[in-house]
Amino acid sequence: MINERVRDALNHQVNCELVSAYRYLAMSSYASKMGLNGAAKWLSIQWEEEIGHAKKIFDYVLEQGEQVILEKIDQPPAEFSTVHDMFDTALKGEQELSSRINELMNVAREQNDNATQVFLQWFVTEQVEEENQARHIIDMLNLAGDEGGGLFLVDKELDQRSTGKD
Repeated sequence: MINERVRDALNHQVNCELVSAYRYLAMSSYASKMGLNGAAKWLSIQWEEEIGHAKKIFDYVLEQGEQVILEKIDQPPAEFSTVHDMFDTALKGEQELSSRINELMNVAREQNDNATQVFLQWFVTEQVEEENQARHIIDMLNLAGDEGGGLFLVDKELDQRSTGKD
């Protein structure tokens, strides 16, 4: 059983993961509109991952005998000035999620909730990977540029991502 403070923090994290998913889905739509099918695919897969993260926390709260209360989700940005800007937004979102996971871990630690700390360790590790992926794409865009042949090659590289279900 988790206490109220941990439950509330986990509930808020469900919302943060859903906000992130919503932002990735909006980015996928925008990339598709720009004709960047590889980026659209990569961002859509990222949307699925964020939904999975939200569901994982959701299920954990339920397993602990508590209720998940969902919060309002605001509309995400619908357009971006450049592809680089879009992936900068993705990186900032992942950094924000990492910060939230770290805060959540601190709450669990303060409340002596060992089970939640163990549960959250997966998310700590996952966020390192998420930030690295976004930084890698930004590095590729820095080398290739936001248009022309370089962007075409980056888009082809992003199209290689699989869901792990493929």
